[in-house]
Amino acid sequence: MTNQRISHDMPLLSLGMMSVLIAQFLSALADNAILIAAIAIVKAQGLPNLVPMLQESFVVPFILLAPFVGQLADGFPKGRVMLVANIIKLAGAFAMVSGVNPLTSYALIGIGAAMYSPAKYGILAQMFGSAKLVRANGMMEGSTIVAILLGVILGGWLADRSLHAAFVGVVSAYTLAAFANLFIPALPAENAGASFHPWLLLKKFLAALALLFKNPDARFSLLGTSVFWGSGTTLRLMLFAWVPAALLITDNQTPANLMGAVSIGIVLGAVGAGLWISLANVNRALIGGLLLGVAVLTLALINTLTFAYLAMIAVGICGGSFVVPLNALLQERGHESIGAGNALAVQNFAENIAMLVFVGGYSLATEMGVSITLTIVGFGLVLLGVIGGLAWFRVRRG
Repeated sequence: MTNQRISHDMPLLSLGMMSVLIAQFLSALADNAILIAAIAIVKAQGLPNLVPMLQESFVVPFILLAPFVGQLADGFPKGRVMLVANIIKLAGAFAMVSGVNPLTSYALIGIGAAMYSPAKYGILAQMFGSAKLVRANGMMEGSTIVAILLGVILGGWLADRSLHAAFVGVVSAYTLAAFANLFIPALPAENAGASFHPWLLLKKFLAALALLFKNPDARFSLLGTSVFWGSGTTLRLMLFAWVPAALLITDNQTPANLMGAVSIGIVLGAVGAGLWISLANVNRALIGGLLLGVAVLTLALINTLTFAYLAMIAVGICGGSFVVPLNALLQERGHESIGAGNALAVQNFAENIAMLVFVGGYSLATEMGVSITLTIVGFGLVLLGVIGGLAWFRVRRG
């Protein structure tokens, strides 16, 4: 086995980086548009209780495939792994268009996304040195969040008018993303020639998991990003219940637009993180994390659309300034030790377990008949407490 821990230190505006950004933008746009379309389908079928299950069907492949996708990302050129993953996503979109159960179709898209994620972030650690890695992550997050913004807004708008048009747009975006993948540099595999025997991969994944959790920086990043994505995913689903209850608006467009407002805030937070936070002072990210819980709590007091948009932008700014530096920290520590792809697979495993826990808690509250306002308050307090505990242990260690 060969381990090539080489950063090529490419220019941030190189053709390779632009290809990565375009492919990620189109793929993320389609991921989010098809989620809104799938939500519209289950709502039209009179089954709104399936909305959390949609997210869980997407998340489960990340957990089950975590021992394998990191090895896949590090065992082959990451650009080619991204291409295959986009083709699988495209197959999932075609399945949903063809009338296959939305849960099954979205699970197939989740399989593609599980393969895609460690490759898309892992390739940044190969392309750039530590001096450029936070900025490269900021560009990646910016591309992703703009895609989420457009995806949810277009998805909501089209879902209220024509699901057929929504699916045509999704299929087109996945196809163009696959085409952009062809222009990503064919960098050497980090672990070329690695064995792909399932039992060996599982053992190696567990070893990587243990190694990262022993490293204080990697552990800090894993826990922080897991809380962020667990809470962010749950908040997206909550909006479809909170908007009708608090704002008395019942369409798909408004919660989608509010999700877009969060995306705008994350872009702003990512830009700010790139300017104000580096790996040398990464603890500054905790400020945004602590304010994230406060921003979520304000939703319980809001009953007008204008203030809802402002609150969502604030949530995004806090979240972006928190998660972007932690992503860069994990990539750097992973690249130095087990390979960036393996590190990102471990991260996806931890984050998606957090998503299942957070979404499961929300589903339980819904089944118990807890009001959405009280659920929001409990959610914000839990978020504030968890990140506060993480900050206390991190600062105490320092």
